[in-house]
Amino acid sequence: MKPIAIFYEHPDWFKPLFAELDRRQLPYVKIPADQHGFALASSEAPYSLVFNRASPSAYLRGRGNITFYTQDWLGQLESQGIPVVNGTKVYGYEISKIRQLQLLEQLKIRYPKSWAINHPSAALEAAKDLRFPIVVKANIGGSGAGIVRYDSFADLESAVNEGTVPMGIDGAALVQEYAKPEGGHIVRIEVLNGEYLYAIRVYPPQGTFDLCPADACQTSDGRELVRAACAIDAPKRGLRVERADPPREMIDAAVKIARTIDLDVGGIEYLVDERDGQAYIYDINALSNFVADAVNVIGFDPFAKLVDYLEFRARRSES
Repeated sequence: MKPIAIFYEHPDWFKPLFAELDRRQLPYVKIPADQHGFALASSEAPYSLVFNRASPSAYLRGRGNITFYTQDWLGQLESQGIPVVNGTKVYGYEISKIRQLQLLEQLKIRYPKSWAINHPSAALEAAKDLRFPIVVKANIGGSGAGIVRYDSFADLESAVNEGTVPMGIDGAALVQEYAKPEGGHIVRIEVLNGEYLYAIRVYPPQGTFDLCPADACQTSDGRELVRAACAIDAPKRGLRVERADPPREMIDAAVKIARTIDLDVGGIEYLVDERDGQAYIYDINALSNFVADAVNVIGFDPFAKLVDYLEFRARRSES
């Protein structure tokens, strides 16, 4: 079998994936996404499968050259008939929160009331239609980056005048009603191959928007997990996680999203607004590192199921 290519950015996030591939002795190659080039002329496919692990937040780690380049390379692969896990279609949603909400509108799935803008001054007009508090979200963010809360119109107006309103690296942002999570947590539903995989409740520290559950290093009873169990080597403090069992309607919504946009593996996040008791989906993630200490938190190793899927796709491509 030709090797499976892992196109990745963060040096530590995918150690559990590499370890599972090694354990099974499957042929694979690591392709650093920030030091890459490709020939535009068509050639024989060197890989059985390419797994896209490029992160929209790469710019926060000095690797902003990845974000838009990835779309071009994935398109080249697909034009050559090379299968891609999380390909161009879903990656287009990964790097645009605006497109994500357009999708939810199309699918008639509830999301926080929002406006899209391409200049900070436009936030003032947008805010007139929204209930405070609001948040402004950079269109390309990642792990809560580029999100600022404003409790009043005056606060937002001051930020506009001071030039501190966050805009994405593409010059766009969302202006959105802030929904306070009921119970102090959000829910992340993970999907794989168009099916429900598992769900977790994540309790972010108060006053932050850092909701990356892969970095969670405490169980629901507050026990700190061992460093080796974490998805990255530098665990963040104060993020608690536990297994969740979402209602059927939320699982169905997540699966519908995944199948519509060809999300092979990823997470859909929602919260229940304590003001009205309604569930709102607010983020779609094509990059999923899975929860830390998965066996203890959710009862199984999701990386084993992920590699099952990768191997199946790779072998099917060569049959």
